[in-house]
Amino acid sequence: MASRPEIQAPPEIFYNDVEARKYTSSSRIIEIQAKLSERALELLALPDDGVPRLLLDIGCGSGLSGETLSENGHNWIGLDISPSMLDIALEREAEGDLLLGDMGQGLGLRPGVIDGAISISAVQWLCNADKSSHEPRLRLKAFFGSLYRCLARGARAVFQVYPESIAQRELILSSAMRAGFAGGVVVDYPHRLITATVIRMDSNTDACLHENPIKEK
Repeated sequence: MASRPEIQAPPEIFYNDVEARKYTSSSRIIEIQAKLSERALELLALPDDGVPRLLLDIGCGSGLSGETLSENGHNWIGLDISPSMLDIALEREAEGDLLLGDMGQGLGLRPGVIDGAISISAVQWLCNADKSSHEPRLRLKAFFGSLYRCLARGARAVFQVYPESIAQRELILSSAMRAGFAGGVVVDYPHRLITATVIRMDSNTDACLHENPIKEK
């Protein structure tokens, strides 16, 4: 069994030109990414009024999740730490505004400007100390604190993650709660394969941790 990507190398190194193109060209990954992005958008519970929202895609990669946001009529900003992933997003003419950055250093966005945020398979990378200066709890604190501040009042954020353990899942959730969120755990489809944990957070008080499995073909 191949080891988890986040254990092999930091994301900006693991997702080099070769891996970024391999990821983006996989029909299976494209299908799963689309399903998870649709579910994340559903959990954002945006008003059904036909008004485009400004959404944030954290760990946007090559723009696969952004396609779902665009197809649903929304504007979006994509943040990723991998230059190779963002280069492919530009090649694919992703419709969002793309930013190169490390979410573990904070998002650097103005307070209250984001109507909703999603992240697919990214936040668990913050649980690893890839450099001597990296302390997972501090990086999670910087991330969730800056996220809380940049969300508009009442906006939600949805994060799909693959935690390595229950302890890692609880570390992520407790970090969100210390930033101002609160919530619990819900299992969407307990009898499917490949469990993908999804955290839904409200910028006021509500946060829910969802086990959202995708069936492997």
